[in-house]
Amino acid sequence: MKFRYAMVCSSNQNRSMEAHSLLKKQGFDVSSYGTGAHVKLPGPSLREPNVYDFGTPYKQMFDDLRRKDPELYKRNGILPMLKRNLSVKLAPQRWQDNSLDGSFDIVFTFEEKVFDMVIEDLHNREQVLMKSVLVINLEVKDNHEEAAIGARLTLDLCQELEKVESWEESIDDVVAAFEKQHRRKLLYSISFY
Repeated sequence: MKFRYAMVCSSNQNRSMEAHSLLKKQGFDVSSYGTGAHVKLPGPSLREPNVYDFGTPYKQMFDDLRRKDPELYKRNGILPMLKRNLSVKLAPQRWQDNSLDGSFDIVFTFEEKVFDMVIEDLHNREQVLMKSVLVINLEVKDNHEEAAIGARLTLDLCQELEKVESWEESIDDVVAAFEKQHRRKLLYSISFY
């Protein structure tokens, strides 16, 4: 694989991790992040989410929720999701704190608000390398079923991008073909490191 990828959602739990897991299994050079202030997971009610700091290990969240209400968190898919996550990496990471991770060639986001935050963060960084980065938003609802579909679509698009000589010259055609085939609109922008 010739490109380095980042998958980004709000909490680095569901959409970005489903895509990270799938791409990693397929041999891609991939990392994942969240853009939120904290990591939020559903709680017993909408008003009572479980809130963690970025960097809190997935295993710690898993143990905490299993202790609180194992039936609820198994039924709503949170425990299986955390189990998958801890098989991929140690803990959720925040996009805005990732400068030491180096540069990426292509960044995928799964929500327009997250796309805007990634673009804004890249524009606020000092562009010393003048290396282009493609940021693509594939809108994906934040539930387990949609995350799985979004991950497969992301894999499909990554495979198409890997086939081209240079994404800078081919991105319009690759996006148009993807949108036609899957009937999904993509947002994309080019930024720099």
